[in-house]
Amino acid sequence: MSKKILIVGGVAGGASTAARLRRLDETAEIIMFERGKYISFANCGLPYHIGGSIKDRENLLVQTPESMNARFNLDIRVTSEVISIDSASKKVTVISEDKGEYEESYDYLVLSPGAKPITPSIPGVDSERIYTLRNVPDTDKIKAMVDSKEVKKAVVIGGGFIGIEMAENLIERKVDVTLVEAAPHILSPLDYEMAAIAEKELNDNGVSLILNNGVKEFHDKEDGIEVELKNGDKIEADMVILAIGVTPDTSFIKYSGIKLGARGHIIVDDHMRTNAEGVYAIGDAIMVKDYVNKSDAFIPLAGPANRQGRIAADNICGLDAEYKGTMGTSILKVFSMAAAATGNNERTLQKMGKEYKTAYIHPMSHASYYPGAKQLSIKLIYDLDGKVLGAQAVGYEGVDKFIDVIATAIKFGGSVDDLTELELAYAPPFLSAKSPANMVGFVAQNDLRGIAEIYSIDSLKDFDKKKAILLDVRDDIEVEAGEIEGAVNIPVNELRERMNELDKNKEIFTYCAVGVRGYIASRILSQNGFKVKNLTGGYKSYSQGNYEAEKVESNDDDNNNDNSGRQENKMNKGSESTLKSEGKTVELDACGLSCPGPLMKVKTSIDGLKDGEILKVKASDPGFYEDIKAWAKRTNNELVDLKKDSGIIHASIKKGMETKNEAAATNSEAADVVEKEDKDGKTIIVFSGDLDKAIASFIIANGAASMGKKVTMFFTFWGLNILRKEEKVPVKKNIVEKAFGCMMPRGSKKLSLSKMNMAGMGAKMIRAVMENKNIQSLEDLIKAAIDNGVNIVACTMSMDVMGIKKEELIDGVNYGGVGYYLGEAEDANVNLFI
Repeated sequence: MSKKILIVGGVAGGASTAARLRRLDETAEIIMFERGKYISFANCGLPYHIGGSIKDRENLLVQTPESMNARFNLDIRVTSEVISIDSASKKVTVISEDKGEYEESYDYLVLSPGAKPITPSIPGVDSERIYTLRNVPDTDKIKAMVDSKEVKKAVVIGGGFIGIEMAENLIERKVDVTLVEAAPHILSPLDYEMAAIAEKELNDNGVSLILNNGVKEFHDKEDGIEVELKNGDKIEADMVILAIGVTPDTSFIKYSGIKLGARGHIIVDDHMRTNAEGVYAIGDAIMVKDYVNKSDAFIPLAGPANRQGRIAADNICGLDAEYKGTMGTSILKVFSMAAAATGNNERTLQKMGKEYKTAYIHPMSHASYYPGAKQLSIKLIYDLDGKVLGAQAVGYEGVDKFIDVIATAIKFGGSVDDLTELELAYAPPFLSAKSPANMVGFVAQNDLRGIAEIYSIDSLKDFDKKKAILLDVRDDIEVEAGEIEGAVNIPVNELRERMNELDKNKEIFTYCAVGVRGYIASRILSQNGFKVKNLTGGYKSYSQGNYEAEKVESNDDDNNNDNSGRQENKMNKGSESTLKSEGKTVELDACGLSCPGPLMKVKTSIDGLKDGEILKVKASDPGFYEDIKAWAKRTNNELVDLKKDSGIIHASIKKGMETKNEAAATNSEAADVVEKEDKDGKTIIVFSGDLDKAIASFIIANGAASMGKKVTMFFTFWGLNILRKEEKVPVKKNIVEKAFGCMMPRGSKKLSLSKMNMAGMGAKMIRAVMENKNIQSLEDLIKAAIDNGVNIVACTMSMDVMGIKKEELIDGVNYGGVGYYLGEAEDANVNLFI
């Protein structure tokens, strides 16, 4: 007797199940119910149709009811929704456009209802200008809106895969995009320092990022929609894409007798069976096991859904098949970049209470001497026995290859030793002789064997200068482009002759550009009696992990509304023809070189040029984008053009930075005028933490800024209390630092008057008078100063003395020492001490 099998839902899981069932059993009666019109479509491709990469809508339709029926002899019923299940009687109730409501019996039932976008209970969320993306009709609506040319600005809520894909594709359609994410970082599969690389790529391509801030309300306007955030900020837009996650679409199962988890996911065993006889479930709606840590997990991915469909079909047809869990292997396109992950990240392992270690490398995608090599940023996570637990990779080429290798290693229980022994296909255009998987295995193996102990960038948060030395072993030219504060610089090639400058009673924390020279330095020092750790991933990992996402200013003057790449090209000052007309132009190809290679090549080339001549350089090292800015400024050369194209950085540098003084030096009178213009800044040292003096400081600063003057406010000692956040921030402090924190006022609202404070009454009185006189409060003055571009600097030395951490200060504050302040004072003609 033939089996009667019902399948609820198509797309990846349901369609795969149906096809596999027919291949295994030609006699089975197979009926598939699909609520919409499309049974099998490329849901992962929907954003790219909106953006225009997939131009033909029909290419999204993997199978039609007619094509599937012709090949697999299936009874496919579209626009037919299963609204309830009677698992005891083995019947389902269906509402169909054609047949109305009816019942259908089954021998076996496969549930593949998928997941639906989460719609939070936020006031105004039912606005017609708010869209979600799940299926083809959703795509049609969004695309029609964008095609209408009425969308100039959009807000994307959510920094997951769909949110980022939508942000990118809207940018491709010349729409200004702001992406709002309630968490501190985008892309939850990645840890923060890896997600920050993708955040920079989004910024560089014109996407404004607002992180650690959620939506409070939506407000419909006459010509758009206003998004009000929890911190009070408001964003005007023409449309909103809601992409904050998905939830299982299982409400119709609630009273069926089929067990659901706390969040509505269907509970299945390793054969995809539910607790109800003859009922199987697959896809985004089920609870799975995390392959690495064996805990319950919810991982909505197309690949696992397809495999689960095959396994369910096998078991229905008498073939014993098990699903052993989901690793969460995933990859995402972020403009020209790719970001991928597999296994567990640090957050997951920390929640599980599992001990682990991390290693970072920044290798080239293939042999560096073969043209076109691009740098990868890689993170490996492994346990104390060396078993691989997870990995993440971000870069412009080779990301998929690396992450697939690590996913395979995890699947077969691989260790870091196994990674060192992998034999992978090598030829210069495709890979290096030591693959990235080998290389990260070497780093982890050396660490576990005690050959070269490593530390991560998080360890620097608790760095104790009294007990340890931070040693920068890079060359001078690299230090000019940026360094970790407080480091001692001894280039690795000079280390053997200069190690007597280091204290053997202190632990040495080495770092270089990407970790290689730091490793060599650690071996030199450890064999000479020093206790040493090396920063895994080097300064590159440090700088990437400290990137702060930002808003990108819209270009309202651009008639074409072409904002793609706006952020990365905002420094451009001249066209190629202009550069060539100014003098000799020399081209330099530094692609394939890791830091400091590109900078060293630039320096050598610049040294061979005459003043006014141009060096045009291209480099594949991602850090070169920021390095060349700092290097040009510090070396008095002019960076006249800087842009990024598919991971390749193009810079044009003119030797010798032309200054106003040089341009006006034809006569002494003009030179005097320029000198006065150059020395027109204002600097204010704010030593006091008194309310009245703080108000006076910011009134002066705002007045000067409103007159177009460059203003720097340098806060030191008690003045730092003005910049403290009101709320208590959880940071690690010693006893003395905690005592200081308790005794000092936390934030501007806690400040007292210098005279007649009267136990706080005086401060309240002066605030009341200011309000009655319509004078801005101190808090409004501070915000206005930041908005007006006043450079607010916290003295790092005073912070150390008083035990104040960066996390405790308000946003918008910069950090510097006496040297930084004196440099600003040199360009000022007024210097106040308050």
